[in-house]
Order: sequence, then structure tokens, then C-alpha cells
Amino acid sequence: MKKYIVALDQGTTSCWAIAFDKQGQIAVTAQKEFTQIFPQSGWVEHDAEEIWRTQFEMLRQTLDVISPETIAAIGIANQRETTVVWDRMTGKPLYNAIVWQCRRSADICRTFKDNGWEKAIRTKTGLVLDPYFSGTKLKWLLDEYPSIRKKAECGEALFGTIDSWLIWNLTGGAVHATDYSNASRTMLFNIHTLDWDDDILAEFGIPRAMLPSVKPSSWIYGHTAALDGILQGIPITGAAGDQQAALFGQGCFAEGMAKNTYGTGCFILQNTGNSPMMSQKGLLTTVAWGLGDQVTYALEGSVFVGGAVIQWLRDGLGIIADADETEAIARSVDDTGGVYFVPAFTGLGTPYWDPHARGMIAGLTRATGKAHIVRAALEAIAYQSKDVLHIMEEESGIPLTELRVDGGAVKNSFLMQFQADMLGVNVTCPKVNETTALGAAFLAGLAVGFWSGIDEIRKVWELNRTFIPERDNAFREASYAGWKKAVRLQLNGR
Repeated sequence: MKKYIVALDQGTTSCWAIAFDKQGQIAVTAQKEFTQIFPQSGWVEHDAEEIWRTQFEMLRQTLDVISPETIAAIGIANQRETTVVWDRMTGKPLYNAIVWQCRRSADICRTFKDNGWEKAIRTKTGLVLDPYFSGTKLKWLLDEYPSIRKKAECGEALFGTIDSWLIWNLTGGAVHATDYSNASRTMLFNIHTLDWDDDILAEFGIPRAMLPSVKPSSWIYGHTAALDGILQGIPITGAAGDQQAALFGQGCFAEGMAKNTYGTGCFILQNTGNSPMMSQKGLLTTVAWGLGDQVTYALEGSVFVGGAVIQWLRDGLGIIADADETEAIARSVDDTGGVYFVPAFTGLGTPYWDPHARGMIAGLTRATGKAHIVRAALEAIAYQSKDVLHIMEEESGIPLTELRVDGGAVKNSFLMQFQADMLGVNVTCPKVNETTALGAAFLAGLAVGFWSGIDEIRKVWELNRTFIPERDNAFREASYAGWKKAVRLQLNGR
């Protein structure tokens, strides 16, 4: 009987379930979007129950093609810093999930900075004091709702990132756990001791009783409960934050290898080996994954608004009907006509870390048309990624020789070519673009012997297309200088 690993890829805007065979090929895919909630400017929420219902529906849809007994294991990849708090007894969320994009805890971060906690946070967690991460979101929730804090203090309210929420529901409430990679994104986890940090918990006022147990990324977390009467007993054996899962799925197992995932945001990770490399220039130090007793670390840079800028062109500005149009529109003009788009809708990430920055379009003239704005929006994705990779090269001391890419925007050839031109290195696309899900599948499969080890997985990864730089250094430097000027205008103009 042919066996499969099913990966649940719970993203910021949609839920996926993808079944992979032993060759790493996709056997079945199910995907569905869910509701985005914007209570006020800078706030972003999700209905955690809707996420669970949607994700389970997608898992259930895979069974229209493959039978439950063919599923060797389930792996989970998830939007990372999104914060869920639920009742231990009822299993119901006590508040909407607070999404990683949400900036509501900016004042809390400022207070901790003023109180001198920035260095300690950086040293212990590898992160910067920013609303992006789960810890200050959770503190905000406990401070604003004393009833939730009371439940948390007596162990009746549980906290988790989305992986924990899905594992809890998949196991019928039997398992409250997370993995090293997701824990490392909370700002509550010491990446050196691989445990929740008691000093930070005390300062944030977060009870340890509400936190999940932390396990390696490839691990037997538990087994599915009798879900829908047919899914009982399937092992759940892989979990990783979506970007770490993509790094694994891209086969970036060697120190120095890097990938960029072009999703709602853009997330660039570089494998730095078995020791954390602490950044001095705005990069994050994070756990990439844990395999048995071996932990791999990474440097990461985060672009908050990547593909989301194209979504805004469609849903906010209304100048495109579909993201697929943007490539042809961008190619319809020779350049942006001097227009630069800084899409800081929810602040600026690496290397600026400014939660108060907002979007700006500079260089508009009477000659500016829709095509110039669309092209500038696509170019902004590449410029922001170059910002991160430039710092990454400096900090790691390893010159970038190739960038492996994945995510929805990879199918936009204009963007990928422009990215290669801006970096001056080859940009390579894998045959299986759903590398986040593939990484979760790899981690799950390793835990049950579906794949024998890293060497076998290396052979599974296949190249699809390479974008080779076509522009010279003069073009690259002049274009990038214009971008940096536009960012300075945004940051200094407030």
C-alpha cells in the first residue's frame, strides 16, 4: 500500500492540506482562505475556531483522494507568532487570535526598552523588542482582561502559537505542546537553554502554567483523536514555524545556505549551524529546527509586507483584479518612472524595526500611471529582501552565492528576475514550490522512518528554474540608492 505524509500548512490568509509521497511529489492539495479581522488601525486578528474548522476541512478533503490508512504521519507548519489563548476545560478560545502582523503591543515594547530590557531580550531570545513576537501580545491580553489572567494563573487558560492550537485540537485536547522553532518566536524562550525563561516570564507577568511543553521539530507529539469518526490514531510527528519549515523543505541543510519565502510577508533565513549567531544589525537569531538532540540555528530577516502589497493593490486600491495580472502590467513600462513604493502598512521589519512606519509612494508625477505603481510595488518586495540579505552577508561573513526561493509570488517571473538583478546572484526555484508544507512533511516523515535521513531528503529536492542576473552593478547600485532614499524620506518625514 502506497503511503503518504500529510502536511497541514496553516498560513496567515489560508489553510492548506497537502499529501506528499516518498519522492516528495504532491498527491493531493486542498486549500481555503479564512477571514481577516481588522478591529482598528494596526490591529490584526483571526478567529481561532474558524482556523481549526478550515484546517480540519482541508485535512478531510484529502481523504476524498487518499484513505486514512495510507497516511503515515501528519506534519504541521504554521504562521508563527500569532497568539492564541483558550480554556483548558472547554477548548474554546478566550479571545480572537492576535496575528503576528498586529502592532497593538507597541507601547508595551517601548516601556520595556525604556526599562532597559532590550539587551536581555536580545541575548536570551535572539529577538528584538518588537510587537511582532508573541510575548508582548500575550502580556497585552492578560493585562487587558483580568479574567483571562486569573484563569491563566491557575492553569485554566492555555497559550499557544497556531501549531499548539492545532495539535491540541487534533489530539482532542490530550497534548499541549510546541516545537523549538515556534517557541523561539515567542520572546519568552531562551534559545541557549532551550526552555522558557523564568526571568522574562516574571517581568512580563506570564504564568508558566499556561505555556506548552517544548519538543524537537521532528517528534511524536501524539495521535489524532476520533475526528469525524475516521482519523483516530494517526501520529502527529512534525511541527515547525512556516519559515523554518521552508528552510528545511528547501534542503538548506548546510551552514550558509539561504532561502526567501515570498508570502504575505517575505522571510529570509540563513542556516548558521549548531550555534546561535547573535546579530548586531537588526537580524533575528532563531532556532531553525531540532532533530533529536541536535539543534540547528538560523539568522532571519523579516519583511512584514511582501505579497500583501499586491493584495492591497487588488482589494484596497482596486487597480488590479487578480495578482496574476501584475507581471504583464509591470512589463508594459520600461521602469517605474522614478516611483518608489515603501509598503510599510504594519511598520518596517529588518533592518529598521520601526513599528510606527506607514506606507508611502514617492516620486509621483502627472505621467505616473497604474503600471508604474504596480511595477514599483513588485520592485519594493525585491528591495526589502535585498535590505535583509545585504545585512545577512555582513553579519555571517558568508557571501551569498545563491538564493533559493518559494511562495506564491515566485510564479511572477518579473519579480524573480528583478530580485536576481538586485542581488547579483542566481535565484533558484524548486520543482515543488510548496516548500513550507514539504518541510513539515520531511520533519514528520523522519520521525516515523518514512525517509531514512537528511541524505535521502537531499535527493528528493529538485530544481525547476534559475533566474540569472541580467543587469550590471551600475544599474543595481543606482536603483537601490533610490530605494534607500525613499525609506529615509518615510522614516524622517514623520
